[in-house]
Amino acid sequence: MKLVLSSNSPRRKELLAGLDIPFEVRVIKGIDESFPNDLPTDEIAEFVSKKKAAAYAVAEDEIVITADTIVVLDGEVLGKPRDLDDATAMLRRLSGRTHRVITGVTLKNEVKQTSFSVVSEVTFISLSDDEISYYVHRYQPLDKAGAYGIQEWIGYVGVTSLSGSYFNVVGFPVQRIYEVLRKEFGVKSPMG
Repeated sequence: MKLVLSSNSPRRKELLAGLDIPFEVRVIKGIDESFPNDLPTDEIAEFVSKKKAAAYAVAEDEIVITADTIVVLDGEVLGKPRDLDDATAMLRRLSGRTHRVITGVTLKNEVKQTSFSVVSEVTFISLSDDEISYYVHRYQPLDKAGAYGIQEWIGYVGVTSLSGSYFNVVGFPVQRIYEVLRKEFGVKSPMG
């Protein structure tokens, strides 16, 4: 079977490559990522991953992987920031608080589709305005849900605890994906 990752995220590419299973990247631009306003926050990321998967036709020997990651604070979804001011505002809200990171993943081949969500909880120290400003201007986190990457400077200095999968917070719960590929889709491990 040939794996197809439907993401341009350098983090997702790197994490999937770490499984030592060959894959290619194929991205359809402009997929609608909206969701119903009344959808429970725990279901949003998986809902969007399914919408992404629906846009892909798969060949007989392919498995397509789609994913979507959201940050949830006090029941509100913090998506990707619109600009640096929005990123600053998001990080101020996350400062000194615990939030949830939810990644929805869908894997599909010609005959079946499997979807799941992985949830992690992340706690930040109280960040100073100078720390937030340094991070936002130096790292430009406009492509990241919640305006931060745990694998960057802000994660090094700001994250005091993590419950759940670290890789989920990065945006791609590779352990669970590996398990589903092996158990549900019969993909061989790199050991044979």
